[in-house]
Amino acid sequence: MICLQCGLVWSDPLPHNPREFYTQHYRLHYKGTYTPKPKHILRAGRLALARCQTIRHLLPTPQTILDVGSGGGEFIYLLHKLGHTVQGIEPNRGYAEYAESEYGLQVHIGFAQDVALPEEHFDLITMWHVLEHTERPAEVLLKLHRLLKPSGILVIEVPNVEATCQAPQNTFHEAHIFNFNLSTLQKLAEKTGFTGIGQLTSDDGGNITLFARKNAEKNGAPAALAIPGNAESIIRIVRGHTPLKHYTTAHPYRRLWHRLRQYFAEQYGTRDFTSGKALLDQLYAPTIRRHVHHGTPHQEPACQTPPMTRFRNQVTAYMRHHISRQV
Repeated sequence: MICLQCGLVWSDPLPHNPREFYTQHYRLHYKGTYTPKPKHILRAGRLALARCQTIRHLLPTPQTILDVGSGGGEFIYLLHKLGHTVQGIEPNRGYAEYAESEYGLQVHIGFAQDVALPEEHFDLITMWHVLEHTERPAEVLLKLHRLLKPSGILVIEVPNVEATCQAPQNTFHEAHIFNFNLSTLQKLAEKTGFTGIGQLTSDDGGNITLFARKNAEKNGAPAALAIPGNAESIIRIVRGHTPLKHYTTAHPYRRLWHRLRQYFAEQYGTRDFTSGKALLDQLYAPTIRRHVHHGTPHQEPACQTPPMTRFRNQVTAYMRHHISRQV
């Protein structure tokens, strides 16, 4: 369904009971496990480095941070290692308990709108690919508004409903109850008491990230919630994203190459796996060393992804070894 006034897209009826699905079935359905496997930890660890790079400008000094939908804890473990005070919220008990036992993190099991936390406590709250899964996104953002300190920052990343990098049949995901573009995400933030201070769109157009500051006072919904022309634009893009157009672009072949490289990188990177903590400590070590040596992110960003040259060399070495063994 799409709202013709603003362009917000949602599923009606809901494809599942959100509470039951995310507490019991989601991880099993999409990852085939109730706790993270080594490849999942490595994948999430690399993603954590990239996300830390995205918010590096928000981390000039140690911050009190809440990550909503913290999964296996890889992102907040990195922030913890960098000297920040962190907590997570995760509805899946298996992943939340793994983060607590493996990394010693504080993770609240449940949904953001239900977890009891002190108000005006956090400097920064992050939500990476979580808001689209929630049954009442405005209610969630209102709760996070209360948890942030005055002028605290909220970072939200969601899939872009206008994206054409994925196959047309994957535009609407079973687990995504709501679908946003940048305009509807900004309007929802405005409605719930935030002011946008920046945004990013991924290189392939697949993801959008909004940086929003908590307003000093919440004065209710803005006078105008309509976004003229937004619904028509989304409809035109979605309907125009046909299989023929998609498979005559470079997107599907780049994704295939990325998955192939990811497979070999994960095989190589987890071959000596002993524990999630040991794997992440090794992965994060260069970033931690730079942070300790150079001091504040003003001198050098505290969060940087490992050099791509090193990554490519590792993948190439593994592929040559693997192929030679097959021969």
